[in-house]
Amino acid sequence: MQSIKYCMLFFVFISSVLIGKCISKQYIYRLEELEEIKNALNIFKSKIKFTYDPIPIIFEEISKNANKNISKLFLLAKEKMKNNVASVSWEQAVDEVQCNLKEEDKQKVKTLSKLLRNNRCRRSIKSN
Repeated sequence: MQSIKYCMLFFVFISSVLIGKCISKQYIYRLEELEEIKNALNIFKSKIKFTYDPIPIIFEEISKNANKNISKLFLLAKEKMKNNVASVSWEQAVDEVQCNLKEEDKQKVKTLSKLLRNNRCRRSIKSN
């Protein structure tokens, strides 16, 4: 009887450790993605300020240098800009991308759309 209790305690301990590791990995991935978004937005700011490139081209360049999930975010936003204005495209892309960000993080990232509100980017990349 005593050995069964110890076996059960061992399994509870192991399962708790595994669950804790999974939760901590999510926080690590979230932090990495937030840092990657911060870096990407700094690049975006610099490109807008100094190169005057169209937003879809900048998003494409950023997606080439970003990690997997953030790259998807910028590519999705670029694709949506073919049919929408930049602000709407960015908000839709943030909502649709599968990443480790929490909803409050996504709301903060969406605030970029307010800055893009006046930029109409209906031009597609086809002209290049």
